Amino acid sequence: MTLLDLIVSPAYAQATGQPAPGGLFGGGLGGLLFPIVLIGVMYFLMIRPQMKRQKEHRAMLDKLGNGDEVITNGGIAGVVREIGDSFVTVEIADNVRVRMQKGAIANVLPKGTLKSA
Repeated sequence: MTLLDLIVSPAYAQATGQPAPGGLFGGGLGGLLFPIVLIGVMYFLMIRPQMKRQKEHRAMLDKLGNGDEVITNGGIAGVVREIGDSFVTVEIADNVRVRMQKGAIANVLPKGTLKSA
């Protein structure tokens, strides 16, 4: 026994006449089954819900109009005053307007939410 045997286990030849190890995921087509199932599970648990959220957010931004009350990703609440192709002007207080990207809008609030707060 050498020092190398403590780090790496020695490999021994398989005895003749014994079947090769197979099992459910061992070899052949069964070896491909596990990665395919894993990719399918990842798609339905991670990728598909994220694509659905992106689609809903894009639809919300397309329906955005002047006078809508919004909350930004940074937590700033305000009223939309101007809408451009990729930028929106949000009034956060009297005569205080902030210009930001459309993607920074997190939610559209129901009308009258900011007045009651």
